[in-house]
Amino acid sequence: MTQNENTTEIQRVSLADVMASKNKTPLVCLTAYTTPMAKIIDQYCDVILVGDSLGMVVYGMDNTLGVTMDMMINHGKAVMRGAKHAFVIVDMPYGSYEESPQQALQNARKIIGETGAQALKLEGGADMAETIKLLHEHDIPVMAHIGLKPQHVEKEGGYRVKGKTNEQISDLINDALQAEKAGAFSLLIEGTIEDVAENITNSVSIPTVGIGASPACDGQILVIDDMLGMIREHRPKFAKLYANIGDQIEDAAKTYAEEVQARTFPSAEFTYHTKVKR
Repeated sequence: MTQNENTTEIQRVSLADVMASKNKTPLVCLTAYTTPMAKIIDQYCDVILVGDSLGMVVYGMDNTLGVTMDMMINHGKAVMRGAKHAFVIVDMPYGSYEESPQQALQNARKIIGETGAQALKLEGGADMAETIKLLHEHDIPVMAHIGLKPQHVEKEGGYRVKGKTNEQISDLINDALQAEKAGAFSLLIEGTIEDVAENITNSVSIPTVGIGASPACDGQILVIDDMLGMIREHRPKFAKLYANIGDQIEDAAKTYAEEVQARTFPSAEFTYHTKVKR
């Protein structure tokens, strides 16, 4: 965390800071969807992503396709209230940018204007080059998301690791190069064979952020609920469990239920009493 001399003013990570991270100390990135979580992780993160993964981890959806603009904006606002240091990126949800570059520009302006976030992320590379270029020309920073793209899950018949064939490798490198040429300030590489992700990182001059990709990427990101053990049904192979908060919450709820039923909570310590004057 950077602070001014003789003050406690927190300096927010800038777009220039993120872009200058190429081949340096890896960017620390996590998702967040609420003000309390953003406050907790802010001091440790260079980048916080308000991901459309909130559809699954917050709303219990099967995938990200039902996430709306209003959801992204509301959660973007919440994270911006809590994050004072990290560079905040908001996902453009499915259906908000694919129709045309003009549609994307209109919705991008709405998200940035209402949340105050520093940048947006959209899924696509070469296929979204025209859109990325238009947003870049209107001073809206774009992170391009390549590799495994969750918004394409129904079209592709599931979550499939990328970079397994020569054709996929060629397409991925082209995606990266075209996104960079169009003006993307960074790339998120998801679910991609390790050496392919490393090759992509070495092929572009903008920073890459990996999730299920390569340690050679210029940064790493995880979904906060995955790394904290909040998602108990299925955790992706790449999501290391750093804490098991889910079990702790269950234990706390169990103990609370037992104390309520036994009438041991609330005890005198947690109730109000009238003080009688004598």
